[in-house]
Amino acid sequence: MSRNAHIGSSFDSFLDEEGILEDTAALAAKRVIAWQVAEAMKSAKLTKSALARRMNTSRSQLDRVLDATDTSLTLDTLSRAATALGYRIQIDLVAVQSGRSVGKPPTAKAKTSAGILR
Repeated sequence: MSRNAHIGSSFDSFLDEEGILEDTAALAAKRVIAWQVAEAMKSAKLTKSALARRMNTSRSQLDRVLDATDTSLTLDTLSRAATALGYRIQIDLVAVQSGRSVGKPPTAKAKTSAGILR
């Protein structure tokens, strides 16, 4: 009977060992951002077309902001969306509690995964 090498380890450790921690964190952050933009649009009673006009962009570009699976969002686009909705962005770097040591660079495929509308 084989033993599961992941028993007793954290979920983050498992994702790191599988090489998908950064991608998973980026996707989680983007899901939150997309949800926050959509909620702000509802609160402001704005359509996609109206928000796109306020952002001076296309509706298809706004669709990418609202796509929870598209992690290629730029800070410029996020900032324009936030401003058009009457918000600002706030990004914090948070030290890793365990696993990768502070100061050790992430892997080459890592993506920045922070960003919250406030």
